[in-house]
Amino acid sequence: MATESTPLERLVKVLELGEPSEHRGHTYLNGESMYFPTGRVYGGQVIAQSLIAAAKTVPQGRLPHSIHGYFIAMGDIRQDLLFDVETLRDGRSFSARRVNVTQADGAILTAIASFQQDGQSGVEFADPMPTDVPDPESLTAAKDLMAPFAAKSPFAEYYAKRSPFDIRHVTPTIMLRPDVQSAGHDSGRQMVWMRADGELPDASQTLHRAMLALGCDQVMMEPVLRRAGLSIATPGISYASIDHSMWWYRDVDVTQWHLYVQDTPTAAHGRGLATAKVYARTGELVAAMSQEAMIRVPQA
Repeated sequence: MATESTPLERLVKVLELGEPSEHRGHTYLNGESMYFPTGRVYGGQVIAQSLIAAAKTVPQGRLPHSIHGYFIAMGDIRQDLLFDVETLRDGRSFSARRVNVTQADGAILTAIASFQQDGQSGVEFADPMPTDVPDPESLTAAKDLMAPFAAKSPFAEYYAKRSPFDIRHVTPTIMLRPDVQSAGHDSGRQMVWMRADGELPDASQTLHRAMLALGCDQVMMEPVLRRAGLSIATPGISYASIDHSMWWYRDVDVTQWHLYVQDTPTAAHGRGLATAKVYARTGELVAAMSQEAMIRVPQA
């Protein structure tokens, strides 16, 4: 009897993509979607898939160091995705690719990804990881926080049972209610521990980086909501990623704990900007990212 796959195993399958085909300098691949309670294609998923699709076309030994994506339209999780990878340049050290992702109704994402030959040297420095941060083992997992509400809320059910990541907030979570203290101090600063919920034997560094891109999208909008005095559960709230940029500076192992140090500098016109620095538990700054999101709340 076949056993049901875990959320992490399902994610790995979604990131595999189909067999590539080439035509006039473009590479085409098909992909499917993982479940998400909105019924729309999850933004972190399609960013991660775009990175995997682009990586399949670059010379051996080049790792992704950045991706910049714009979300064009909502995608339908019931439809396959078509990834169109265009080769922009292959230089001595860097490769650049454009990825357009479409479904039956048109484009849902366009992204530029860049890859660098592994092992190059140069200047090196990094902001230090915050000190005196509680260990993740001492914090309550989001799965446990959301479990009591799983029968009443699709989002709670997703985080309790279907998320492929173990998420543990250092600052109070805003999954259930606003953080009044943060909003009162005009601050969106937060810290979150996260790791993949399971093992990834023999996974490539590219897959680990793609999964970090996917995982970070589960918490990237939280600083904006936190500073605005809102929560994911605010009645009538609607939000969606507009764009997403990410940079990798050191190797990543998503099965190990990473600390997300997040903030938000500004929000206006129904848009908010969030930033994050990602640290390995050893203290290494492995990645940085920024995301703008549309956030709307019904007016009283």
